[in-house]
Amino acid sequence: MFIQTEADADPAVLKFLPGRTVMDAGTVSFPDRESSARSPLAARLFEIENVVAVTLGVDLVSVTKAGDTEWQVLKPAILSAIMEHFMSGAPAVTAASGADDSQIEEDFAPEDAELVAQIKDLLDSRVRPALAQNGGEAVFHGFSEGKVALEMSGAAFGLRSGIENMLRHYIAEVEQVIDHRDLIPKPGLETPTGLAVRDVLDQRINPSVAMHGGHIALVDVTDDTVYIRLEGGCQGCGMADVTLKQGVEGEIKRAAPDIVHVLDVTDHAGGTNPYYQPSK
Repeated sequence: MFIQTEADADPAVLKFLPGRTVMDAGTVSFPDRESSARSPLAARLFEIENVVAVTLGVDLVSVTKAGDTEWQVLKPAILSAIMEHFMSGAPAVTAASGADDSQIEEDFAPEDAELVAQIKDLLDSRVRPALAQNGGEAVFHGFSEGKVALEMSGAAFGLRSGIENMLRHYIAEVEQVIDHRDLIPKPGLETPTGLAVRDVLDQRINPSVAMHGGHIALVDVTDDTVYIRLEGGCQGCGMADVTLKQGVEGEIKRAAPDIVHVLDVTDHAGGTNPYYQPSK
């Protein structure tokens, strides 16, 4: 088996072309180790240190590495993992994953059932067919207080504002589209450190960022690490790395001195999940 590699515009991403079909159709992104449980191939790749995101396409495996890691160090392990996967005969993605809505535990109040049916109808008839043409997917997970929670992959991340505007146009009760992972309880956000970070984002950072049409969301706080996501005008911004290095990271560390790392889990380019790790 001969696996070719192809560089990406993002130096933190490298494409691996195994010369055979990886998926029958579409693209599926795994932005972290937890999400990879539904993919034997992605889970195997996440066992490699400094692999931080994986995207599977029809004929390729795209891997995102930690910023300071050299590809020449990672490539042998990644090539070996991909070869071992295909030799095992296991599927790249299990049947229970993907767009099988019947496998998803949806979260919404009984009184919102009719509204949810309208949302899902719009997703099925208008959103998902359009996303499929661009290698993306959006699957309904829940609705609460005007927020529609979707599991997004591929092009869906970059088109989230368009999906939100479309749903709001047809359904007045819809106010926002959020990532389904934001519904998962995160105890770290309620710790003293988490509350301090949230306060500095709400009181000092976001009022300034909002002037440029952006927003920075606090995703989680674990041990000495803060995970944030850039939204609105900040998503995909070419100055995102500078913003983090010169502003956000410093403010967060001053508010919470025990924080060592500030990681950006924003999907700045649909289909991958690059992140920023402070220089050592």
